[in-house]
Amino acid sequence: MDDIRGSKTVDFTYSNYTAIISDLHLCEAEPVNEQYPLWKKYKTAEFFFDEELCQFLDKIQNMSGGDSVELVLNGDVFDFDSVSSIPEHPPYRVTKIEKLSGLHPQENKSVYKIKKILKDHQGWVNKLSEFICNGNKVIIVIGNHDLELHWPQVQQEIVKALKLPEEFRGYVRFTEWFYISNKDTHIEHGNQYDPYCLAQDPINPFIKRFNRVEVRVPFGNLATRYMINNMGFFNPHVESNFIMSAKEYILFFFKYVVRAQPLLMWTWIKTATMTLFHSFTNRLLPSYKDPLRIEDKIQSIALKANATPRMVRELKELTVSPASSNPLLIARELWLDRAFIAMIGLYVIFHLILYIKTVTGISIFWMFIPLLMFLPFFIFYSKSIYSDVHEYKEPKDRIMWMISMITRCKRVVFGHTHEVRHELIGPVEHLNSGTWSPAFKDVECTIAADAKTFVWIRPANNPDQGRVAELLRFQKETDSVQTEQKQSAKVLAKA
Repeated sequence: MDDIRGSKTVDFTYSNYTAIISDLHLCEAEPVNEQYPLWKKYKTAEFFFDEELCQFLDKIQNMSGGDSVELVLNGDVFDFDSVSSIPEHPPYRVTKIEKLSGLHPQENKSVYKIKKILKDHQGWVNKLSEFICNGNKVIIVIGNHDLELHWPQVQQEIVKALKLPEEFRGYVRFTEWFYISNKDTHIEHGNQYDPYCLAQDPINPFIKRFNRVEVRVPFGNLATRYMINNMGFFNPHVESNFIMSAKEYILFFFKYVVRAQPLLMWTWIKTATMTLFHSFTNRLLPSYKDPLRIEDKIQSIALKANATPRMVRELKELTVSPASSNPLLIARELWLDRAFIAMIGLYVIFHLILYIKTVTGISIFWMFIPLLMFLPFFIFYSKSIYSDVHEYKEPKDRIMWMISMITRCKRVVFGHTHEVRHELIGPVEHLNSGTWSPAFKDVECTIAADAKTFVWIRPANNPDQGRVAELLRFQKETDSVQTEQKQSAKVLAKA
């Protein structure tokens, strides 16, 4: 794998110019549903941004003034979780669950997914190949939606699709979950500090299930696979599109879903239960690893990330505890606790009235009295439950300080949250590159939530000051970039 991950002939330890983008969420093209055109509309080819990505590659080469550029694709570049198509003649067994929600994260099935994604984004793949052949380096950091990049064959398929000459294959590198650029910038997707989306063991990401080796998929990604893939009016790239209040869910159902998916309640119960079950069983399974190669694995991760084995071990210890350790927490996030209480309440009330009816002969409609008495309790309980997703989305200040001390970097760059950031957290400069994903605040896909932002690191005007970082926005219309001043100002005001 040295020719793919490249390190012997290409120096990744030094770079004057570094561009960082994250959360592209490149996926297969969803066929247009003629009967229900809003079904997964965000995923149709109409909203692909490959042209902007190609222009972006040209732009950063111009910005470097002819010097080589280090492009870091900081996680969630490919969205394996949203690939729901199945091979026409699969050479492997495909279960009923896979037919509904997409293939399991096994190596041969992950290879099919990456081929499907790359085929539907061939223009960008060709441009990226040209970018590399111009002498620029590309580092792909693995995030939570592209955990299947851990498979060696998947990495080989990406390099194969780039059709690089032999001398340029070493210009592409895959890193497990972080990368250190020029000894001054720690770059990481950021999902390791989100209990809903972290890789439980980023050093050993595989588990063995029924004699089949799979990537361990976290709770948040299982929810995308099982629930979002089967409820096509919810956009997974904008949390407000699928995390709502009870009133908002009801209004959403009658506005968009009632005709296309009238049995949505059943779909939700079924897929939420599957998510809860698989996230908890995944948590219990031990990591699949070779005890004779543990140190070799750590050494390899360190080498690719421009780190030391000690840094790898210490950074791994910063990982939070997975939410799947607490099934009750998961049930609350999925609203299964409220569904269970409602069903138990209805069951008890119905059988209580049936018993009284056999004794007194009262009408069955008397059950509405205890039902109305039960309703305030249920509403009070529902309103007392708050989602913790937003609380854990942003990394804590302590985490960034610890990362800076471990890696000796003055700057930390994350992705994952889709929220742009440029701020000082004590002595640490923190940036978040935002998202390029097809994120829309409405089902009709008219209100875009993404800003096509990226982090640009360049030499300071004063050579003694090292490199400086800027948060920039790419604009297709004028083929130019501008500093993300307004959004950064809002962030600093909140800090």
